[in-house]
Amino acid sequence: MQGGNTLEELPISKSAERSALDASQKALGRIILGKDEQIELALSCLLARGHLLIEDLPGLGKTMLAHSLARILGLGFRRIQFTSDLLPADIVGVSVFRKESGEFEFQPGPIFTQLILADEVNRATPKAQSALLEAMEEHQVSVDGTTRDLPEPFFVVATQNPADQIGTFPLPESQLDRFLMRLELGYPNEENERELITGEDRRTMLEDVAAETSPAILLALQKAASQVFMSDALIDYIQALVRQTRESPDIDIGLSPRGALALVHAAKAHAFIRKHSGVFPDDIQAVFAAVAGHRLKAAGGAHYRNASELCQHVIDSVGIP
Repeated sequence: MQGGNTLEELPISKSAERSALDASQKALGRIILGKDEQIELALSCLLARGHLLIEDLPGLGKTMLAHSLARILGLGFRRIQFTSDLLPADIVGVSVFRKESGEFEFQPGPIFTQLILADEVNRATPKAQSALLEAMEEHQVSVDGTTRDLPEPFFVVATQNPADQIGTFPLPESQLDRFLMRLELGYPNEENERELITGEDRRTMLEDVAAETSPAILLALQKAASQVFMSDALIDYIQALVRQTRESPDIDIGLSPRGALALVHAAKAHAFIRKHSGVFPDDIQAVFAAVAGHRLKAAGGAHYRNASELCQHVIDSVGIP
């Protein structure tokens, strides 16, 4: 049942859930070429009930990845183009006075869907960006004193251009923290770029792609991913990584408890996708940069070119149990 606030739980076998997830991953790989790692992380983010921020230069497939996720996962989809004149009401909706009834009637905004694409989110002003905060954290929207629940599942996939480009407003730390993961796609290799140039247009391909799963199956997959076993030794490992981010002289702002929980949820989802019997150290390391990179702030004297190098420094500084 799409577009409502709840979904009826359907009797879905574990094999059907797994087959749907595997098929979705393969279908995404056919559309987004050469980005298997990023696709795996994006699916991990969604299975962990998180929100995804994709940051990179224009034209590298950020929007296409979001479209592909919605289409292949069978989710209701709306896109909001963030610009400097965007208002919060353009996102959450507005109450309109109806002369016939003499009452105000709420007109839902585009955020009332299952997967919302906030395209170029850092081109909007902080006031417009803040309209996403309640929705991302509490899966609800408050307008004119009334709180309305958002559909399930609910995901925000936001894209942003590099902060040094013209017309961008940096996302505040409070909003960055609402995103479970931040990814970069990067340039394709020569082989994949040649296929993009000479092959079928990806937008045309996407129109012919059928949904491999459904909202009900996705909710079941989320539940299964949350139940993946994590040993006490690996909880100790996560705490050691978090402690290192707080105590390292190279880092001014370390991970918060919310960041630690995000690392746990993401590692479990990654282990589920990899079909591991439980969370392995490799799962934690695979998601660490995506989960922690946008939450850490390097110290002024630290010499790291990007967040990935800083995260690798943290991993290298903590022994594996």
